Amino acid sequence: MARSRYKFKDNQHPYFMTCTILHWLSIFSSPHIANIVIESLRFLQQENVKIYAWVMLENHIHLIAQSENISKDIALFKAFTAKKIIAYLTERNAKRQY
Repeated sequence: MARSRYKFKDNQHPYFMTCTILHWLSIFSSPHIANIVIESLRFLQQENVKIYAWVMLENHIHLIAQSENISKDIALFKAFTAKKIIAYLTERNAKRQY
């Protein structure tokens, strides 16, 4: 997922966020990869991140969330999820098709 160019200044309120896949690749259409994202979101909830709503499309995810340090929590979510997805794709020798 691409880096965020947004800064979170107030942790008292929920934020609407969009996380996109680099080059808009449609990898969330894979059920296994979608499950990686869902499991990561569940983990965030266990770590005291309030997730009010989310929707996953084939190449990005929208969510409304809040936490004491949303910037750090979303950065960890994106890094962890990206590593899991890359590991999954590497295991299967996935190649980009144009």
